[in-house]
Formats: sequence, C-alpha cells, structure tokens
Amino acid sequence: MKERFLAMLGFSLQRDSLKTEIISGITTFITMVYILALMPVIFGPLADLGFPIDSLFTATAISAIVGTLFMAFIARRPFGLAPGLALNTFFVETVCLALGYPWQFALTAVLVEGLLFVLICVSNLRQIIFEMVPTSLKYAFAAGIGFFVAMIGFKNSGILAEGTIFNHMETLITPSSLLFLFGLILTGLFTALHVKGGLLMGICIITVLGVPFGVTVIPHEVFSLPPSPAPLFCQFSLHYLMMPDFWVCVMTMLFFDVFDTLGTVVGVMASSGIIRKSGRIPHMRSIMLSDALATVTGACFGCSTITTYVESATGFAEGGRTGVSAFVTAICFALSLFLAPVFLAIPAAATSPVMVVAGFFLFGVVRHIKLTFNLEAMPAFLTILLMPITGSISDGILTGLISYIILSYTYDIMGRIKKSKRQS
Repeated sequence: MKERFLAMLGFSLQRDSLKTEIISGITTFITMVYILALMPVIFGPLADLGFPIDSLFTATAISAIVGTLFMAFIARRPFGLAPGLALNTFFVETVCLALGYPWQFALTAVLVEGLLFVLICVSNLRQIIFEMVPTSLKYAFAAGIGFFVAMIGFKNSGILAEGTIFNHMETLITPSSLLFLFGLILTGLFTALHVKGGLLMGICIITVLGVPFGVTVIPHEVFSLPPSPAPLFCQFSLHYLMMPDFWVCVMTMLFFDVFDTLGTVVGVMASSGIIRKSGRIPHMRSIMLSDALATVTGACFGCSTITTYVESATGFAEGGRTGVSAFVTAICFALSLFLAPVFLAIPAAATSPVMVVAGFFLFGVVRHIKLTFNLEAMPAFLTILLMPITGSISDGILTGLISYIILSYTYDIMGRIKKSKRQS
C-alpha cells in the first residue's frame, strides 16, 4: 500500500530517498511560509472596501495546500505553490485601488485567467510557447532566477536595500544581519561538505540562535484556530465579462502567470539537470497544468493568482525530485492552519541564507551557455541581468526573447547581404 502511494507521487524505492524528499519538502515550506503573514498585509488596504482580511490567512493556506497537491499528484514534481507576490500587487494596487474596481471584479478576472491557462496547457499552444524558447535562454532563465532568489535572500535579511546595492554599513552589525551572515557561512559549509539536510539544519540552528538576540520571537501560543474562509468563497460576478477593462486585466494576469511559471520551472529544473539535449523538459505539460488548476481553485477560495514558487529551488537544492516533496510541503501548509504562531516565528535571518545558497545552485547552469557565441550569449546575459534588476522573472524572459529575435533576424539579413555581395 505504501509503495503504491509513493509510486503515485513519482517515487521509486530504487532511485529515490524518502528521507531526502521529506527534508526537501519541509525546506521548501519553510522558505515559503512567509506568504501566510504577508498576504493580510498586502491586502490590508482593501479592508475598508469590504474585503474580509481575517479570512485571507485561511484562504491562502488552503489554496497553497490544494495547488501543491495538484503538483504532487498530477506533475509529481517537488514544486510548492501559493499566491504570487507580483500578481498580488497587481490585484490590490492596480485593479482595485488605481482602477477603482471592487475586489470581486479582480477575483473573477483571476478565475477567467486560470481557465484560459488551463486551455493553453491542454492545447498545442503550450508546446508552441515552450519550443519558441531557445535552449540557451532556458539555461539563462535558471542563472537569472539564481541571482533573483539570492537577491530576495539578501533583501529579506535587511542587508540589501530596495533599489540599491547595500544599506549603510551599520546594518551589517545588527543582530539580524550578523545571524544572516553566520547562517550563510554555515549553510555554505554544509553545502560544500555535502551534508544531507544541511539547508534545513541551517534554518533550525539560526532560528535557535536568534532567541537570545531577540531576532527569533518565541510565540505566546502554539496552537491557533484558523478563521472561516467562507466570506471569500466563490465571490464571482459574471456581468464583469462584458467590460473591456476586465479582459485587459485578464490578459495581463495571464501573461505574467504563464511566463513566471515557465521561467521558474525551466530555470529550476535546468539547474537540476532535468533537461534533455533537445531542450525539452519531462512532464512540462503536467507541471503547467497543475499551476493553472491551482489558479482556478485558488480563485474559488478567494486568493489572487496561484503560481509556482521560485523558493522551490531550496527543495531542489536539498535533493528533492518527486511529488513526495510537494506532498510534504502541502502537509506542512495544512499544519500551519493550526500551528501558525510556530511557523511564523521563524525569522528571515534563518531562511535568507538558504535562498542565497539555492541561488548559487541555479547559477551553475551558466556553463551550458555558449559564451563565445555572442548571438546566444548576449540575449542570455540580458535575461540574467534583467531578472534581479527589475525584480521580475517575466521581464527578464521577455527581454531575452525580444533581443534573441532581433539579433537573430539582423544576423540572418546581414549574412544574406554578404552572401549576395560575394556572388556578385
């Protein structure tokens, strides 16, 4: 019975390690759990507009559970899913506050966007989008996401400032920053020594060390009952479908959802060696479909677009390769519904070093890019550069694709001109 269940998650007793998968799933969850605390903060401005903020914590956790279970059983890959930060901001700041539409309008747009994403995944359009990406750019996605993840780690630690390289030097001697730097050395050492579960051990050690320094705040309670998600359930209104602005919002969400997922999945899996010489990635269709279905169900529970989290790179760095890891991540999110004070007490100083190390693993695939062939190297460079600078995976992908098309087209025209001159 146990072997049959594990097989449903893509696990093989001859090939995989159950201990590694469990550690991988826990590590991914710990680097993602911040979203439970952040979602009510992001959506706070909508409280005066009737948005039930108290229900959002529960809705976020349930959406993450369901979405990650889709990934575990359909795609059988170790990715964690939850509401995406970029699209959260678009939902709140642009659609509801700037454009002035009710939050039900935005939720309906998320539902329709998710349904369109499902259609893309079950049609040939998904394959067309994937195959139009050159292999060199697929590896560039991984390297760019590596820098992007590492940058998030430095920002979360408080050392890296928004829009600058480093904060003032005094930030380097704060207890949180010092613990982060120690954690970075510690997890780096564990990685160099190939210690199994080293990233998770690093998180636990820094969390404990943070107690006497006041960085880790011991929660006053361990258990908590989650608020009811009922006020957010299926709050859709189909009359919005007749509005032109509605479809503008839908297509914007769809673009970012598709390319963020594509970039994250291709980048993380390429860095793990799960990419064929042709540039194809196994189970790509089921991975994208899992993400799309998660967005649909997330909208039903009242969440903005659900996406595959780049923090899943930490689980890959721990050696996770199957759906068992995703299943463990989903179980952890289920526990967080009742143990939220414990999980939310883990400080950023403990999780940030792990993200930097995961970024290091992703960056390693740059060796597969033909750096001596400028036609491939330049678009790859722009992709890698723009992801951390803009703070957007989609912007990096778009820049890389456009520059590759322009350079290839120009190169081809110049080649034909030179050939015609030689013939004449």
